[in-house]
Amino acid sequence: QVQLAESGGGSVQAGGSLRLSCAASKYIRSVYYMGWFRQTPGNEREGVAFIGFNGGATYADSVKDRFTISRDNAKNTLYLQMNSLKPEDTAMYYCAADVRRENVVAGLPLYWGQGTQVTVSS
Repeated sequence: QVQLAESGGGSVQAGGSLRLSCAASKYIRSVYYMGWFRQTPGNEREGVAFIGFNGGATYADSVKDRFTISRDNAKNTLYLQMNSLKPEDTAMYYCAADVRRENVVAGLPLYWGQGTQVTVSS
């Protein structure tokens, strides 16, 4: 069992930055693939960024060149650096983990965090 806990959300003006963290309760070396998702009321959860154990990352087109996903396996922590934030980035952000890449990418990971709210004002 892996428990995930996000932190770092908050309110920021457009153009600002936030750094989200996701702390895992056990060695995330054993959890190969991780990702960040976001969700707004009435909408489906969407994938934002994904990262493998070796650091290979992919991004949604809407956040490419603005967000950076990274992981520190020694600290069992996943990060999402968000720059040049826009009002449309406002959402609840969740981290996710699974041993299978396809499960995370499909939005069906074994483990979810509880979410952290990001609000961007214009």
